[in-house]
Amino acid sequence: MEFTKMHGLGNDYVYVSCFSQHVENPAELAVRVSDRHFGIGSDGLILIGPSDIADAKMRMFNADGSEAQMCGNGIRCVAKYVYDHRLARTHTEFSIPGLGTFASSLRIETRRGVLTVGLDIDEQDKVSRVCVNMGQPILEAARIPVAVVAESIIDQELAIEGQTLSMTCVSMGNPHAVFFCEDLHTIELAHIGPLIEHHELFPERVNAHFVKSVSPNEFIMETWERGSGITLACGTGACACAVAGVLTGRCQRQVTAHLPGGQLQLYWCERDNCVYMTGPATEVFTGTWPEC
Repeated sequence: MEFTKMHGLGNDYVYVSCFSQHVENPAELAVRVSDRHFGIGSDGLILIGPSDIADAKMRMFNADGSEAQMCGNGIRCVAKYVYDHRLARTHTEFSIPGLGTFASSLRIETRRGVLTVGLDIDEQDKVSRVCVNMGQPILEAARIPVAVVAESIIDQELAIEGQTLSMTCVSMGNPHAVFFCEDLHTIELAHIGPLIEHHELFPERVNAHFVKSVSPNEFIMETWERGSGITLACGTGACACAVAGVLTGRCQRQVTAHLPGGQLQLYWCERDNCVYMTGPATEVFTGTWPEC
């Protein structure tokens, strides 16, 4: 099996083109290739294949083999792979209300739906940066889902291990719990992350993010990702944090997110209620996995 290792801000995945290959058991393969000692090493596996309704289709599997609905950093890399390998022809310009225009675009099918991406092309005719229309955030508790009798979860208390955290919940196709705090250094993410992920409030588990607001246009975040653990970046999580920042009055609709792996530009557009995420996509190396 031929694969490509790619990352978006250090959120790294093994990518396999299913245009020419078939993966029999992607959940099992994800566990094997993700192992950083005995495998390739990654946060999971992403399959890129043909689509009947878009230019390409992506399926994303966490390091534990569970399939997720979406991956923000992953879809940027999928777009780069599809363009760089000429797997589909691009469409005309992609305009973002009040923000700007990308000359080329693609449409990628995900479990979140079909998402449109704008492409920045470098001098070598390769994709260097991608802007994704991540769609409208889901705020209804039942749809996130969160097992509470409430319409939404905005700055509500979560009691865990003797401490009370202020939580805002958002779905960007997958569930996120956002916790704003004054000092990220006091957060023992490796300990509290799995407790939140598997908390009884979240029937489908949850991604947990701890966020420090630096200014109305900037925040710093750290992530415990559902099914993968601590990651250097989470694209859907950054979008959820931006939405939570607006909902709680901590940031404006256009904001820069500082993640351990780098920066993302985020824009929650008031005109269409969609969140736009812009960031890099990087190819690391290619190789052959001996079994599929």
